[in-house]
Amino acid sequence: MFGRRLSIDRRVVLFAEFMLEHKATVRQTAKFFGYSKSTVHKDLTVRLKEIDRALYKEIELLLSENLSERHIRGGNATKLKYIGLKNALQGEITDDKGQQ
Repeated sequence: MFGRRLSIDRRVVLFAEFMLEHKATVRQTAKFFGYSKSTVHKDLTVRLKEIDRALYKEIELLLSENLSERHIRGGNATKLKYIGLKNALQGEITDDKGQQ
């Protein structure tokens, strides 16, 4: 049991250090390490608080910042999606007419 707990503690700190170093989101961290978003989130919000209080405070600020910017990132992603679709459709229209 102690060996397993130690590896969880190391994982939690590793997640936190990665997020701070890369200004990453929970989703990006989960994808990078191959864990679920819920595991990463629980590690950072519950377990980290017990392991390293100072590191937890830094993560708490980053999570708060990410939450406040979430709607902006989502809007930008949607904008880029539709710009890409618009450009693709324009390419199809010009190709049909034999023009560029």
